[in-house]
Amino acid sequence: MPFAAEFEGAVEPLGSDLSAFDPVVPSTAVDLDSFEPPVEDATVASSLGTGIASYYGRRFHGRRTASGEPFDMHGFTAAHRTLPFGSLVRVTNPRNGRSVTVRINDRGPFVRGRTIDVSRAAAEELGMIARGHAPVELELLAP
Repeated sequence: MPFAAEFEGAVEPLGSDLSAFDPVVPSTAVDLDSFEPPVEDATVASSLGTGIASYYGRRFHGRRTASGEPFDMHGFTAAHRTLPFGSLVRVTNPRNGRSVTVRINDRGPFVRGRTIDVSRAAAEELGMIARGHAPVELELLAP
């Protein structure tokens, strides 16, 4: 190996002292183990008013929604007659003060007097599983 012979002895082995390679931590570094990013409230673009929410779950789980994606009863999604797909809506149950944010991915509800159909997961958060429906306040959130 004539080529390797040219470099023989030109490089010294590192050995076991690696202190020269210890990372330098500036005094302004953030400890990621204890860091919690601030949670910002979503900006309300407009109030959509009040209405009655119902929910859909097991029977529709896995079926295609009007947007083309499969319905996931464990996700935080909802059906609305006119809001564009992808819209984010804060749904609040005024009876218990609980709120949830859902993404519109389907059309409906098709029951007279209902304003929005939420997924089962959203209904659980809102505390409306037992009755199957609840009065709600709706707010369209800014993207």
